[in-house]
Amino acid sequence: MGQNNNHLVIMAGGVGSRFWPMSTPEKPKQFIDVLGCGRTLIQLTADRFEGICNPENIWVVTSEKYASIVREQLPDIPEQNILKEPCRRNTAPCIAYVSWKIKAKNPKANIVVTPSDHVVMNVKEFKRVVESAMNFTEKSDAILTLGMKPTRPETGYGYIEADLTVSSSTNKEIYRVDSFKEKPDLRTAERYIKRNNFFWNAGIFVWNVQTIVNAFRVYQPAISSIFDNIRPALFTMNEQNVINEEFPNCEDISVDYAILEKAEEIFVFPADFGWSDLGTWGSLHDQLPQDREKNVCIGKNIHVYDTSNCIVHATQEKKVVVQGLDGYIVAEQDDTLLICKLSEEQRIKLFSSID
Repeated sequence: MGQNNNHLVIMAGGVGSRFWPMSTPEKPKQFIDVLGCGRTLIQLTADRFEGICNPENIWVVTSEKYASIVREQLPDIPEQNILKEPCRRNTAPCIAYVSWKIKAKNPKANIVVTPSDHVVMNVKEFKRVVESAMNFTEKSDAILTLGMKPTRPETGYGYIEADLTVSSSTNKEIYRVDSFKEKPDLRTAERYIKRNNFFWNAGIFVWNVQTIVNAFRVYQPAISSIFDNIRPALFTMNEQNVINEEFPNCEDISVDYAILEKAEEIFVFPADFGWSDLGTWGSLHDQLPQDREKNVCIGKNIHVYDTSNCIVHATQEKKVVVQGLDGYIVAEQDDTLLICKLSEEQRIKLFSSID
C-alpha cells in the first residue's frame, strides 16, 4: 500500500454543544479537550493516522466559521485542504466535495473518512484495522464501513447487519453487508445484540476515490452533476466563490441514504478498538477509567469525598472539592459552572441558552 496515495478525510462541521459549558456553537466538541489530555478531539483524530497518511494528504471539511480553528489546531495541514462548506448539507455533499477535489489531485487516492469528534481507546488496534481496510479497498471497487462490536443494547446508534457466513476472499475479517438498520428502540436493540452479526455503525468509511466518485454518478446523479460543474474551479482562486454558489443546491442527505444503502459492493469490517462517539456526558463517563466509586475526574486538582457515579471536568487549574453527590455532572469552563444529574443531561441544551 503506497502511503502517498493514502488520504484521510475528517468531517468537522458539527455544531453540537452537548458538552456545555466546555463546548458551544462557536467552539463545538471536536475543537475542545474533552478528555483532559492536552489534545482536542480533532487533534486526536489526526494523531491516530500518523504513519498511515502524510499530513499533506489530510483533508478537513468544516463550516466556514470553524476554518480558522482548524488551521490553528492542525497547522501541518495545507490550507487548501481545509474545505469550507457555506451551509450544512449532511454527509453526502460533504464527501462528494472532498472526493472530487482529491480525485483532481490524485486519481489513485485511497481514502478513509472519519468523524472528527469520536474517541478511540486502543489506537494500535485502530491502526491495524484501518491499514488492513485500506489494503482491501486499494485495488477493489468495494465500499467498506467499519462496524463496532456492540457492548450494550444502544438505541442511539444505527446498526449494520452483516452476512458472516462467508468472508471476503482477500480479507478474512471483512464481510458483506446484508442491511443497514435505523436507530432501534430498546427491545429491538436487545434483539440485535443477542445475535453476533449486528454492529454499530460508526460512520467510518474506506474506499478508493474512483469507487466513491463512480458511486455518486450512479446513485446520486444530481449531486455528481453539481460537482462536475464545480470541478473546473477546484484549486483556483475562484473555488470558494463557486462552492458558495453551487453547494447550497445539493440535497441535504447522509451518505448512508445516498450511497451505502443503494450500493451492491458494500462490506463491513467488524472491529473492537474502544470506540465511542462521545455523544453525551454519560458516554464519556462510561468510556474513561473510573475510581472505586465509579467516578471520573478530568483535571489536576479535583478531590471527591462520599461521592459516586459522577463525572467531574475541571481543567483550568482550579481546586474542586465535591462531597456527597451520586450520579452527577460537575463541569466548569471560564465563568460557567454546571452541576446536573447525569440522568437529566438531556436538559443541558436548555441550560446552555440561559443568559
